[in-house]
Amino acid sequence: MLKSMTGFGQNQGQKEGLHVNVEIRTLNSKFLDANMKLPKQLQDRELEIRNLLNTKLVRGKVSLMIEMSHQEAMEEKQVVNKSLFSAYYSDFQALAKEVGADEGGLFRLALHSPEVLVGSEKSEDDLENEWSVVKEFLLGAIARCDEFRASEGKTLEVELRQYIENIAAFLAEVKSMDDDRSKVIKERIRGHQEEILGSDEFDKNRFEQEMIYYIEKLDISEELVRLKSHLDYFIEVVSEDKANGKKLGFISQEIGREINTIGSKANYAPVQKCVVCMKDELEKIKEQLLNII
Repeated sequence: MLKSMTGFGQNQGQKEGLHVNVEIRTLNSKFLDANMKLPKQLQDRELEIRNLLNTKLVRGKVSLMIEMSHQEAMEEKQVVNKSLFSAYYSDFQALAKEVGADEGGLFRLALHSPEVLVGSEKSEDDLENEWSVVKEFLLGAIARCDEFRASEGKTLEVELRQYIENIAAFLAEVKSMDDDRSKVIKERIRGHQEEILGSDEFDKNRFEQEMIYYIEKLDISEELVRLKSHLDYFIEVVSEDKANGKKLGFISQEIGREINTIGSKANYAPVQKCVVCMKDELEKIKEQLLNII
C-alpha cells in the first residue's frame, strides 16, 4: 500500500480539565524533518515526541503544533508571597510620602510586582497525567495524518499503474516491430557487404568476425525481456502491504537503464519514437515517487 508524504491531521478536545489541540502537516522530504511548536510544559518531552513522529510517519517534512490550556475551573492556583508584597508596599508607600504622591494605587502596584504572585508547583503525578492526555491527542492526530497519507497514496497508485501500463504498451509495440527492424538492418548490412566485397583489401575472416559483433550489438531481445521483468516487479512492489517508495525508486532506475539501452541499440527510427514515449512515462513515475514514503 502506497502512502503519500503529503498529509494533514488534527485532533482536539478536552479531557481531565485539559484542553488540547494538536495539528500536523507533512510534505515530501528524503528523511524525517520535524519542526515542532510546543508549549513550555512539553519542552522536556521533545525527544519523546520526535520519536513518536519518526515511528509512525517515517519520512517527510513534518510541522507539528501542540496547544494546551486548563479549563477555567482547573486553572493553576496562584500563591501570594506575602513578605515580598509587604516589602514592595512599604517601599512604595515611603516613596509616595517622600514626594507627596497619592497612595491609592500602591496595593495593586505591589501585588503585580515581580515574583509576588507565583503559580503553585505541580507534582510529578500531575505532570505525568497532563502528558498522558496530550500524548493521547497527539497519537490521534498522527493516526489521522497517516489516514490522509494512505488516501493520497491510493490516488498515486492508480497513476503509477497507468504509467507502467503505458510503458508496457510501448514495449509491446517495440516487440512487434523487431522483425521489421531486423529486416531493415540486414538489408543495410547486405548493401555494405557488396561494397566491401569489391575491395582489393577484403579479408573474409575479419569481415565475418566484425559482422557477428555488429549483429550481436544490435540485438535487443535481452533488454526487452529484462524491461518486461522490471515492469512486472514494479507492479508487484506497488501491491505490497507496506510502503516502498525507495524500493520503487531503485526499480525505476533499472527500468530507465533498459529503456536507454534499447534506444542506443535499436538503430531504427520507429523504435526510437517508442523509446522517447517510454522515457516520458518514466519521468512521470519518477516525479510521483518523490512524494511516496
